[in-house]
Amino acid sequence: MVIDGRKIAGEILNQLKKIKPPEKILVAVLVGDNAASLSFLKQKEKIAHSLGIKFKLYQFRSDVSFEEFKQLTNELAASESVGGVILQLPLPENFNRDSAIALIPENKDVDVLKRSGKILAPAVGVLEEILKHINFELKGKKTIVLGRGLLVGKPIADWLRGKVGKITVFNSSFFDFKILKEADLVVSGVGKAGFIKGDMVKKGATLIDFGYSFAKGRLEGDFDFESCEPVVAYITRTPGGTGPILVAKLFENFYALWK
Repeated sequence: MVIDGRKIAGEILNQLKKIKPPEKILVAVLVGDNAASLSFLKQKEKIAHSLGIKFKLYQFRSDVSFEEFKQLTNELAASESVGGVILQLPLPENFNRDSAIALIPENKDVDVLKRSGKILAPAVGVLEEILKHINFELKGKKTIVLGRGLLVGKPIADWLRGKVGKITVFNSSFFDFKILKEADLVVSGVGKAGFIKGDMVKKGATLIDFGYSFAKGRLEGDFDFESCEPVVAYITRTPGGTGPILVAKLFENFYALWK
């Protein structure tokens, strides 16, 4: 069964529309012109407007110095009118990611890059929401997380520990096919189009796809949908799967920080 991320996101956003929006600006900071990043930020801007939230995008050229980036980001973070700062990843290779993250105060960190504990990282919120919708019981399940990234793999693996029977975390360059084939739940965020094929996963498994990359002129996820969908019990599709819910959860965090 294909999990309808747009429907789930719509339900979350409809609940937010019943609440008075924060009287704060949500800002996004982007370095360069990555097509996927721009696409996601435009989606966030559209949702912000539908909720009555002021949204501003600050886009730097790809060769901006860290000092120039730091100056504006510090100003945004310190502004009383700004309620949330989205630091769009990835950053240029010459940037120190941890130093960039350190510029964002915890009370404006809607992506939970600092793991404050007050709110869930959006990816964790997405997984929790999906599992609730399909009545998936984590206890005793064999689970695999593909990818160790800051936004998806790491927070999801941390959240799953102690909730499942066994969890194994792999990256895109090393994983055990046998363990993958035995997993009841596979969560992927490596960003390699069609990386996982249907003959690599367990029959009746649940596949949650956070990965995205442009292949053949279109956005695709880590799971090869055509070969995986007939084999598994549940699967998210890219686009239209985790992405819309991820955006909705980010706005849910923005509300939570300022309620």
